[in-house]
Amino acid sequence: MIFPTEKEILEARTRIASYIHYTPVLTSQTLNEKFDAEFYFKCENFQKAGAFKSRGAVNAVLSLTETELKRGVATHSSGNHAQALARAAQLKNIPAYIVMPENAPRVKVDAVKAYGGIITFCEPTLKARELTLERIVNQTDAIVIHPYDNLQVIQGQATSAAELIETVSGLDLILCPVGGGGLLSGTALSARYFSPRTKVIACEPSGADDAYLSFYTGKWVPSEHPKTIADGLLTSLGKITYPVIKENVHEIVTVSEDEIIEAMRFLFERMKIVVEPSSAVPLAAVLNKKIDVKRKKVGLILSGGNVDLNQLPFNK
Repeated sequence: MIFPTEKEILEARTRIASYIHYTPVLTSQTLNEKFDAEFYFKCENFQKAGAFKSRGAVNAVLSLTETELKRGVATHSSGNHAQALARAAQLKNIPAYIVMPENAPRVKVDAVKAYGGIITFCEPTLKARELTLERIVNQTDAIVIHPYDNLQVIQGQATSAAELIETVSGLDLILCPVGGGGLLSGTALSARYFSPRTKVIACEPSGADDAYLSFYTGKWVPSEHPKTIADGLLTSLGKITYPVIKENVHEIVTVSEDEIIEAMRFLFERMKIVVEPSSAVPLAAVLNKKIDVKRKKVGLILSGGNVDLNQLPFNK
């Protein structure tokens, strides 16, 4: 299996540097004292287009040849990758054809439109997304930029953890949410190359626990009928991401919907930062003692902040 290399991740950092934010790392004295640990939050909710996805999308688009760029790009996404790819395409003045499920959050649909993305809606199933994308590509000849199962995308996503490791030395753990596994794969590879003693733990909603099942059964388990408010974590692991995760991730833990909402509320109320439910999943694992963090230096990747403020789950 071909994994992104250390050299490729460093090249991606250079390639995308002018087009993304070097996101800040925040701390919480309250959490540090409560758990007798040191927590460092890598705030990808402050990233361009509101999520870590900008890193991979920009790297993938900037890696295309001039001939490929002329064809435009296409993908299917429930939101964050859609926004990120539409923005990346806008940077190069090329079309971005985006297939979105009809139940995608309105805030994400509006953002895709604002970046000039050309949206086609479909039923909210993976099969419908893939078939609709296939039809669009047949019509347009656009280059498919997969949301996570793409080497250039993973190289870009890896730059978030690379920055975190550069900012905070000696991390014992990095906690990362997992959906399709692009961010998790990149995070695990950055830890492997740049901080080998750091263990990477993936955190996943129990209502969408295909990565957990795949990891512990040793065989790929698809995400079928996932049910979680963490809409960024609904997809299955991919052919590239699953082997990377099997080889480089230390463990995977799951959290309930109530635990996700509790963590999301903490991030809003106590840390004063806007996050989407997917971002809160790693903190949920900490708050509910799914991971031993005592006397450890712990990095948590807050994956994004694209949340509909009219639909905050703790207001329901």
